[in-house]
Amino acid sequence: MRLLYTLAWWLALPLVLARLWLRGRQEPGYRQHWGERLGFYGRQPAPAAGTIWLHAVSVGETRAAEPLIDALLAAWPACRIVLTHMTPTGRATGKALFAKHGARLVQSYLPYDTGAMPARFIRHFAPRICILMETEVWPNLIHQCNRYKVPVVLANARLSQRSLGKAQRLGKLIADAARGITLVAAQTQDDADRVRQLGVRDVVVTGSIKFDVVVPEAALATGAALRAAIGARPVLLCASTREGEEQLILDAYIRASLPAHALLLIVPRHPQRFDEVEKLIAAQSLAVQRRSGLGQDDAVAQGTQVLLGDSMGEMFAYYAACDCAFVGGSLLPLGGQNLIEPAALGKPVLIGPHTFNFALVTEQAIAAGGAALVADADALMAQASALLQDPARLASMGEKALAFASQHRGATPRTIAAIKPLLP
Repeated sequence: MRLLYTLAWWLALPLVLARLWLRGRQEPGYRQHWGERLGFYGRQPAPAAGTIWLHAVSVGETRAAEPLIDALLAAWPACRIVLTHMTPTGRATGKALFAKHGARLVQSYLPYDTGAMPARFIRHFAPRICILMETEVWPNLIHQCNRYKVPVVLANARLSQRSLGKAQRLGKLIADAARGITLVAAQTQDDADRVRQLGVRDVVVTGSIKFDVVVPEAALATGAALRAAIGARPVLLCASTREGEEQLILDAYIRASLPAHALLLIVPRHPQRFDEVEKLIAAQSLAVQRRSGLGQDDAVAQGTQVLLGDSMGEMFAYYAACDCAFVGGSLLPLGGQNLIEPAALGKPVLIGPHTFNFALVTEQAIAAGGAALVADADALMAQASALLQDPARLASMGEKALAFASQHRGATPRTIAAIKPLLP
């Protein structure tokens, strides 16, 4: 089965590279570092006592990995980390987050899963361990790690029932890969149970590392400056919105009766859609400004109805600047996004009905009183309007969100403890 999978990769590679080039029209980063994606590298890296390989696909996984990376470098002070990504935005986020570590952290793109390419990566960097964040299972990568005696850890792992069904339909390919994973550190007991159904032998429950993310002081300062630019107006943030959701939100916003001068702040999840979303807003005859157009001392115009968050790496700042936050990817059946970040900043959280990627944490946040479920975009606007006009309820919900986020910390040291036997 894996041989057919490998053949399919090689046959698809010209199309994969063509798609990469086309995506580069909107995101130039996709046209850079192609050699890394194909498993070709320059000279050998400087010698180190040991290399820890950690893979974080894109922005969300990279930000979630921050406390783990800091803890790994502290626990193994002679080692360095090779941090791999699949997307330019993930790589840019990693560069911004981990510049503080200097030469102890090296970045690269993950090579395509052809078999030969991951093997070249392993020979070049000689990692002592491979740590995959969340839900990454690459059959050839895992096979090559097993071949070169590199333990594979799936950290902060989550697996929804839907994803389990998809994996099981791939049969022996995924079953063999699962058996090749040395250790899984799962976010919840349900995640652990589903991972075991794939055939992984060693599974522990450590909790979600995302609760351990420390909000950078610089992000708080940027958020305070943005809030000063907005002024005293109530702010509803719609964060990490996905294609199709902005139109629903804008239509509901026009129908809603939000408080006078309330500002709608929309931050699309994918940067290549910033221009598209601006056109959607303008098509509704709504006055729009872009975050990128605000100078250091510029104010958001009083007549502005929608502020478009078109910057990268500022999500914490956007959360800090708002009064309440809706977390996108949940109005449509996309599985939702991480609600821990706004909760950690003490912001009331609203979330749509489709949260299968974060089911348990959503249920827990709602039960704690820090989040509320909304059935659709109209319900979102109604709930936000009620909160923004009730300061006492707004503050109480924010305090409960903060308490919820605080009480679930500790996954990082539990993950480190689980990894230690594999990395003397």
